[in-house]
Amino acid sequence: MNKVVQHDTADIERIILEDIPLLDVRAPVEYERGRIADAVNVPLLDNEQRSMIGTEYAENGQDAAIELGLHHVTQELKQSRVDKWRQFVERNPDGYLYCFRGGLRSRITQQWLEEAGVDYPKVIGGYKAMRSYLLEQFERLAREGNILVLSAPTGSGKTDLISCLSQSVDIESLAKHRGSAFGGLFVPQPSQINWENQVASEWLRVSKQSDRAVMFESESHLIGRISLPVYLQDALRAAPVVELVTSTEDRIKQIRADYIGTAMRHHRQTLSESECYRRLESFIGDSLGKIQRRLGGERYQRLSAMVPQAVAEIESNSGTETMDQIVNTLLHDYYDPLYAHKMIGREGQIVFKGTADEIKSWVNRTTA
Repeated sequence: MNKVVQHDTADIERIILEDIPLLDVRAPVEYERGRIADAVNVPLLDNEQRSMIGTEYAENGQDAAIELGLHHVTQELKQSRVDKWRQFVERNPDGYLYCFRGGLRSRITQQWLEEAGVDYPKVIGGYKAMRSYLLEQFERLAREGNILVLSAPTGSGKTDLISCLSQSVDIESLAKHRGSAFGGLFVPQPSQINWENQVASEWLRVSKQSDRAVMFESESHLIGRISLPVYLQDALRAAPVVELVTSTEDRIKQIRADYIGTAMRHHRQTLSESECYRRLESFIGDSLGKIQRRLGGERYQRLSAMVPQAVAEIESNSGTETMDQIVNTLLHDYYDPLYAHKMIGREGQIVFKGTADEIKSWVNRTTA
């Protein structure tokens, strides 16, 4: 059976909804700044070549830029590029390639592939068109407001619950951060642009599954260093609220698992056991330092002084009493007042309140 030849496409919605493989032929610096989903970067030009040829284009036009580019592309370099592109095509015969605007670099890539006997389509308008489309969808979905907000005090397990709900978008997981001073996941956060592209893509996919409301976790304006667009902040503030109820004891256990457990799992990948606990002590101390001003000097000093003993107890398997005291103080004196303040005036927006299991049952009942 002959392979069906695909044509260049401007159907960005299909690319997003079907998670179609994408070959990004822009320079690495452009790819790092912003890309679409899991696009694979095999650049036509490296960063230095892109800068040099871009300058030539601006000063002397396209023909001069092409001539300069061809001058710097050896046959060996060209063959290396084509071989890598062909490997991608063989793995992803139904994909597309793109550059920034779907222009010169896409055409050259297609031409070199054609010379090697490979026809591969491009995204018309390139990355710029896809980025514009995703931003339009992000803002449209936020303004339509077909969402629910899962709200609860810190440590209630909101993220765990969100991950169990099919009609949801987990913006913290996409941001690779839990949103609090202790919320770093020991991996780099995505760029702002990449996070926006991922959220828009996921929200679009979920919204196409059904017309049911999509669940989001309640957030402030920042998740680590990721800034929520104003239109998303407005949508979250205006949305009906589902409040998760969890006991203080369970919240303390959740925080130990989420924050202490995550830190230790990360450090154990590369460090000795004793060094892991020293890093854990530093992590807790540094995180307390981020909220020192809001804790107040006396409380901050008292909690900081407890950290070595808390870590020593965990290291010796003698219990978590001191750590639990630290966590309980942070919840009672810092995080819970913040949550109460955030909920002022939103009591009338609460449409359901219950445990995680009760919320799952409620969601199933109301969307059946």
